[in-house]
Amino acid sequence: MNSDNVNITVGEHADGFAERCNEVFDRATADYHITDSIDVPAPVPYEPDTIEALLYAKNWIDVAQWHMEDLIRDPNIDPAEGMKLKHRIDASNQDRTDRVEDLDTYFRDLYKRVTPLPDAQINTESPAWALDRLSILAVKIYHMLAETERTDASPEHIARCRAKLNVLLEQREDLSKAINTLLDDIAGGRKYMKVYRQMKMYNDADTNPVLYAKK
Repeated sequence: MNSDNVNITVGEHADGFAERCNEVFDRATADYHITDSIDVPAPVPYEPDTIEALLYAKNWIDVAQWHMEDLIRDPNIDPAEGMKLKHRIDASNQDRTDRVEDLDTYFRDLYKRVTPLPDAQINTESPAWALDRLSILAVKIYHMLAETERTDASPEHIARCRAKLNVLLEQREDLSKAINTLLDDIAGGRKYMKVYRQMKMYNDADTNPVLYAKK
């Protein structure tokens, strides 16, 4: 993705960028549950080649995979169907990683004209992997909220889930602030970023010994 094709500029990131990401993530998670089907492709409502479109597609992968993980834990699942679902989860994991790397490519391009200060430091994770956690938090919050609204659950269950929901909401607020600060630091040259590809070996027929032994 070319950052010149989007409306968000370097200076805007520190001013509520993570909060705007949360809005996109929440919308994608809610939209998924309209059909609640792992077979429905993401109906991205944003213009192609925008950061919003990428964020929406990323969250759709996360929420669909959440439901795949639910399905595969059915103790009565047919073993053959379970194996098909396991392969599908593996493919979804790879898609998730690819979208995160697309996000990091976007940020690298966005900040390519920023000269890091002499004492600039690298962060423990890239902006995109922090947004990955933010996206998954949106999915967790949606489902934990649903647990607090169940009419067939005990008061004790509802209370436990409300307490967990409060923690998740606080976590999202803290992470959002940290992401905004990180982007502000990168834009100001106080931190710099590198893009490391994940190099998942188990998906590669040339690096997974089980796969290359069958060639």
